[in-house]
Amino acid sequence: MSELHRTPLFDLYKEYGAKIIDFGGWDLPVQFTSIKDEHEAVRTKAGLFDVSHMGEVEVRGEDSLDFLQKVVTNDVSILKSGGAQYSAMCYEDGGTVDDLLIYKRAENDYLLVINASNIEKDLEWLLSNKNGNVSIENKSEEYALLALQGPVAEDVLQTLTDTDLSEIKFFKFKNGIKIAGVDVLISRTGYTGEDGFELYCDSNDAVTLWKNILEAGKSKGVIPCGLGARDTLRFEAALPLYGQELSKDITPIEAGIGFAVKTNKEAEFNGKAVLMKQKEKGTARKLVGIELVEKGIPRHGYEVFVGEELIGVVTTGTQSPTLKKNIGLALLKSEFTQLGTEIEVQIRKKRLKAKVIASPFYKRSK
Repeated sequence: MSELHRTPLFDLYKEYGAKIIDFGGWDLPVQFTSIKDEHEAVRTKAGLFDVSHMGEVEVRGEDSLDFLQKVVTNDVSILKSGGAQYSAMCYEDGGTVDDLLIYKRAENDYLLVINASNIEKDLEWLLSNKNGNVSIENKSEEYALLALQGPVAEDVLQTLTDTDLSEIKFFKFKNGIKIAGVDVLISRTGYTGEDGFELYCDSNDAVTLWKNILEAGKSKGVIPCGLGARDTLRFEAALPLYGQELSKDITPIEAGIGFAVKTNKEAEFNGKAVLMKQKEKGTARKLVGIELVEKGIPRHGYEVFVGEELIGVVTTGTQSPTLKKNIGLALLKSEFTQLGTEIEVQIRKKRLKAKVIASPFYKRSK
């Protein structure tokens, strides 16, 4: 059995009481205290996440823009230096290779942030689509990534830097600034539905950054958070997770991230014809929110029925810590996706009543 990957913070986990699990080949903390406490901290104060397992790929060269326009669905040409963009990579049939963030650091200099479980596959895909003067380098081992998420995130980080963080707007970033004396790329992005920042630093500086942020945030209730809370937070905000809401068999349009698919951009990109047709004519399946009417929790992979007809499957589900309701995201036949539609979820040997509801389930107040 191959050894699990570890982030630069692994040796610190026990010090903070982490419960560690195998997550896609990585030794990662599912929680430090409890998932509910950590979830609540992010919604009301702030939580610090180690997400150094994510992959970082540098794309450079005079043809880098043309290359990215070919391999991603969003329009990279509108991105200015200091801007970040959410996008997807697709196969020719419209299925999703991965979803990712693109940072434009300078002209012909981009940083792609990809999902940990897809690093090798994504690299292979990028290299197989390479054309022109482009260099593609996997820098994942060199980077650590911390995410401070929640209402007090800016206040806490501001005590550790001379840079005015209020100037960094949503999906913007600054590179080469000092946080607690550590050189970072800091972006106003996240995966929780809250305000917050993601901080990319040299892997050797991760421990220093982690300890300083927690110390600075102690009086404001900042706590370390694990993957469990990260999942419940992103789920409430209806942010897709690759392997559940997105996959090689699920297109970005079906998954509800059509805003990141610009079929009107001039450049041809993988899957464009299929995705354009789906945008114009609709899809046979759609991702929707569901709520259990009877007592039970809809889990990933549970089948959904109307009468005897199998109409889809639950992609993610749990008891929402914020709403205290048993809810889920489900990929259903489009004719059954109207709000209020009565459905049933197969939970073990019983079918429990549920209904289609609006998503995202949670939106932060400004």
